[in-house]
Amino acid sequence: MTLLAVERIKLFSTRSPYWCSALAIVLGVGLTAIIAAASEEQVSLGLTQIGSAQLAIAVVLVMAAIAVTTEYRFNTIRSTFLAVPGRTSALVAKATVVALIAGVLGEIIAFGSVGIAKVISPSSDLAINSAAEWRHVAGVGLVYAIGAVMAVAVGILVRQTAGAVAILLVWQMIAEGLIGIIPKAGIKIQAWLPFTNATHFLTMGADSPEQGGAGIDFKLSQWGSLAYFAGIAIAMLVVALIVAKRRDA
Repeated sequence: MTLLAVERIKLFSTRSPYWCSALAIVLGVGLTAIIAAASEEQVSLGLTQIGSAQLAIAVVLVMAAIAVTTEYRFNTIRSTFLAVPGRTSALVAKATVVALIAGVLGEIIAFGSVGIAKVISPSSDLAINSAAEWRHVAGVGLVYAIGAVMAVAVGILVRQTAGAVAILLVWQMIAEGLIGIIPKAGIKIQAWLPFTNATHFLTMGADSPEQGGAGIDFKLSQWGSLAYFAGIAIAMLVVALIVAKRRDA
């Protein structure tokens, strides 16, 4: 618990988590408000999550990576490793704190998006009743938390802010989508890409108009896709911890 408290204090002693959190909320909830205001028809529950699930997560990934790379940039990581020689405990505590913050942000953005859409379009049916609807909204926090762990792993491996941020943004926003245009093999590969599986987890079913990964033959169920996404994040963190123990701070 002491390590978690230390990492929390260290994280919030800088301005980046405050700015990134505010920007993520503005992007997620704000985009939903624009979509709801511009829609001439009733707003569906799926449309309320377009901003939070697809755009705001990019900011959360950046925040998670910066939480690590900033320490390497200013060499404060050396003091951390001197205080906690095992290194693994300190880095796991950092990943845990960042993941918890990302998860809370995800829930604020997800439910905030539904709330603002209801205010703008009160006639729309935005009730969350079924298990699929709860997964679609509340599941955003899980995806954000797991994505944050992945971002921390990238930050530990790269150690430079620009490099880590570039990798995460290109990976999440561009690369996985571009792979789909590869003839024949592209769609098959996409079925096993991490962020594509995260989007699959959040969808409300094949008949939903906001179905993510349309045309992709996913081999896993939606909860299976989340477990797969989490497995990749944990594997990346384990590799990052091994590398961090073997090289100089």
